[in-house]
Amino acid sequence: MVRVPKLTRAEVAQAARNPLLYIAERWTPSPRTVRRAAMSAVVMAVVIVVTGGAVRLTGSGLGCPTWPKCTDESLTTTSAMGIHGAIEFGNRMLTYVLCAAVGWAIITARSAQPWRRSLTRLGWAQFWVVMGNAVLGGIVVLVGLNPYTVAAHFLLSTALITVAVVTWQRVREGDAEPRPLVGKAVSQLTWLLVTAAGLLVAVGTVVTGAGRHAGDSSEVHRIPLDWKMIAQLHADLAWVVVALTVALWFVLKAVDAPVGPLHRTRDLFLVLMAQGVIGYVQYFTDTPEILVGLHMLGSCLVWIAVVRVLLSLRERPVATAPVPAPAAETLEPAAAG
Repeated sequence: MVRVPKLTRAEVAQAARNPLLYIAERWTPSPRTVRRAAMSAVVMAVVIVVTGGAVRLTGSGLGCPTWPKCTDESLTTTSAMGIHGAIEFGNRMLTYVLCAAVGWAIITARSAQPWRRSLTRLGWAQFWVVMGNAVLGGIVVLVGLNPYTVAAHFLLSTALITVAVVTWQRVREGDAEPRPLVGKAVSQLTWLLVTAAGLLVAVGTVVTGAGRHAGDSSEVHRIPLDWKMIAQLHADLAWVVVALTVALWFVLKAVDAPVGPLHRTRDLFLVLMAQGVIGYVQYFTDTPEILVGLHMLGSCLVWIAVVRVLLSLRERPVATAPVPAPAAETLEPAAAG
């Protein structure tokens, strides 16, 4: 049996005032623990997107017809609501798992030694994005799965993934000023790639809003656009992103860039190829649910790969305090003989 330490009234008051500081003063996680905590937030950010897609693809978007309760009379789903209610309520419960993962990342970042304020701030940024997206998810239900709010819900989830990936990257770096590993022209080409990838994700939400998977079996408003035309624009943007990725790889090879940016660009190209295959197959097979779900997962992986390419263009070594030079030795005068 492990003895539970007795807490004084002062310690209880301190823990209530600043629980993070209280934990940090009594526990120091290893760097490996901090990295794993940051990665768990990334994984859960992707999982919540995929499960949210499953809610829509199974027609369970209004399985819980109101928010924050599941029904006007019940906080949780009831047996009368069937499988759709269970799926929608289950996705809501996963938000708490996501909050736990983000909270764990915040705690480990705050308790690590030395304390890095930037990591703690990134963790809290994730927390507030999660809270904002939870409220937006409730609005999505209250407005009957309006496709514009659904698109905003997905884009805010993408923002959460972005912050989570940046946090995971920063955990493995130092706090010194970033040093570029490539020239300005290469950096500009990379930002062009990031912009095109962002447009690709945004247009993908329009494809979803105009497509046949409305999210519920009832009459749901759709974006009044030609779905095939929007899907073609989405495919064209995908080829633009592929072309920019290939161009970036060749430029990095030409300027003899470090292996980090080269490997991240190669990874992005491979993810894009897999995502492209899924996209074309689902288009020509009338968008079956399983392939649409895989395409949503692929969208998250593509964006993660894009962010990693951008972050690989610089390095941030561990900041070290300057060591003072040793004081000059003074020679004592020789004693008189």
